[in-house]
Amino acid sequence: MIDQGDEAPDFELPDQDGRAVKLADFRGQPVVVYFYPKASTPGCTTQACGVRDHRADYEQAGAVVLGISPDPVAKVKKFHDKEGLNFALLADEDHAVTERYGVWAQKSMYGKTYMGAERTTFIIDSDGKVAEVLRKVKPAEHDALVLAVLEKASPPVA
Repeated sequence: MIDQGDEAPDFELPDQDGRAVKLADFRGQPVVVYFYPKASTPGCTTQACGVRDHRADYEQAGAVVLGISPDPVAKVKKFHDKEGLNFALLADEDHAVTERYGVWAQKSMYGKTYMGAERTTFIIDSDGKVAEVLRKVKPAEHDALVLAVLEKASPPVA
């Protein structure tokens, strides 16, 4: 698991349109990287729409938001389009990045055990260091917690 103060591991993943997105491309500004279990599920929709609806707040903080799930590009694209999202969703189909960040974990539902992405958010500062890790955040509380960290970490962009 990547912790506060660690260098955020760089990655390159396809976005909802199949374009390669590298974490390193955003050096110099804060980046919110949130891992979510599965596109178009209730909790993930609540979380993604919260980010969408707080776009002005993220822009005020100068932050880029990247959502990552183990879904394939086509599923991420469908979710992105259906919810009218205004930030990039990345497809980590082989879950290599999810594993590198330490959030590919054993989960259970309805008595079945399986591996999946743990809902975790990494707030990365402009120097590429992890400023904060928010684990198992409730989707409806996600934006308030992330924006509070961003506000604390840097003065608002005018």
